[in-house]
Amino acid sequence: MTTPLRVALLGLGEAGSEIATDLVAAGADVRGYDPKVAPPRGVERRDDEADAVRDAELVLSANSSHDAAVALAHALPGLRPGTVWADLNTASPGVKAGLVTTAADAADVVDVALMSPVPGKGLRTPMLVSGEAADRYAAMLRPLGAEVTVQPGPAGTAISRKLLRSVFYKGLAAAVVEALEGAKAAGCEQWLADNVAAELAGFTEDSLNRLVDGTHRHARRRADEMAAAAQQLREFGVEPRSATAAHDLLAALRDQGART
Repeated sequence: MTTPLRVALLGLGEAGSEIATDLVAAGADVRGYDPKVAPPRGVERRDDEADAVRDAELVLSANSSHDAAVALAHALPGLRPGTVWADLNTASPGVKAGLVTTAADAADVVDVALMSPVPGKGLRTPMLVSGEAADRYAAMLRPLGAEVTVQPGPAGTAISRKLLRSVFYKGLAAAVVEALEGAKAAGCEQWLADNVAAELAGFTEDSLNRLVDGTHRHARRRADEMAAAAQQLREFGVEPRSATAAHDLLAALRDQGART
């Protein structure tokens, strides 16, 4: 008879609770700690981080980027060499690399980047993982239904890729929200929403190449255009944060081109 995988969950908020619940359903032996949240059904409640990890083979730290280092520091007295410490927080690559240094020989740290929202997916949330124990992490969780992709490289490599993608995704979302707020003030919100949806639906790699090339080639004209767009938003009573950021980048490219 196969012994169930012993997993400690640190952080039982929305993401941690869903993952813990799925692990229990998949047959794992799960214990957890969260100072503010009671564990879901089937998860053994522990007194603190060190208590939670003392008999775990795998630790999933799902706190927050601000608590990633603190959680590891508090857990150190209970860790045993060979334990895989998986940091699921959206922290910087430098923070992830720091966890490796802090853990030293107490645990093998892997960097896990959750590549889509956890709610509704739980353990099936696509995970990109890097670090020396990344293959072991994948071998532990794939049989339980996790979707794990190993990214070669040290801890910090996986989250670096997620954060680079976030510059686009979150930046795009911020720009759309700002543009629609301005369009609402101008009385053409639905027109702009339809326009944005159509543009995104037809986006291809060629579209991306033209976008990048055009941004460099026409930086001067586009910087002037975004200055006007930002001014219009101010006149509507909308703070032009994304528009101003776009103007500043275009102006920098314009000035760089003028020097070459």
